[in-house]
Amino acid sequence: MKVLVISDKVSDFLYSEHIKTACKGVDLIISCGDLPIQYLEYIETMLNKPLLYVFGNHAPYLIRRDNVVQHEPMGCENIDGQVVHVKGLIVAGLEGSMRYNRGQHQYSEWQMRQKIHRLQLQFKWNCLRHGRALDILVTHAPPFGIHDGTDLCHQGFKAFNKILQRYQPNIMFHGHTHANLYDSKPALIGQTQILNIYGYKILEIDNGRNNSTTG
Repeated sequence: MKVLVISDKVSDFLYSEHIKTACKGVDLIISCGDLPIQYLEYIETMLNKPLLYVFGNHAPYLIRRDNVVQHEPMGCENIDGQVVHVKGLIVAGLEGSMRYNRGQHQYSEWQMRQKIHRLQLQFKWNCLRHGRALDILVTHAPPFGIHDGTDLCHQGFKAFNKILQRYQPNIMFHGHTHANLYDSKPALIGQTQILNIYGYKILEIDNGRNNSTTG
């Protein structure tokens, strides 16, 4: 399966007629957050494939011509706090960053642990029915100590490390810490490959495993 993963930066190349050529054969689109609503809608419309997303720490909005304020992209699926089954993959999503002010989509470590706790039943059911809890974890923030920063806003969540250690998905996609791209080579927690997405990547995935990366 070919997957387009996007986060944090609008690609002028994708936001053009070139997208159909560049993304030929893409089966699934995943967004790790902090992208404009109209950009997500454009990509989903042009490729006509499922688009799963989580919000970043910046709350997007779009004012339509009728002055209606839109807060979520149409035609796309918000998977924050959800476990979804798509094209044979089990995917879970967790939005936002570490809480650093009163803005939206920010969480304390305790709050993120509570969000994960509410997913436990679904993970256990997947283990019984499918032999695994999940294949891909989609977040905005990184795990603690991997691709993260020292400032509170860009610190990773320790709760993510625990979920990876316990359930061992094949891949985790996150965004948010593009300032650390010099130190953002794929990392591992157990068998989970952790990829920091900035702009876009196109990956070939086999049963949740990343075989090759372009873009």
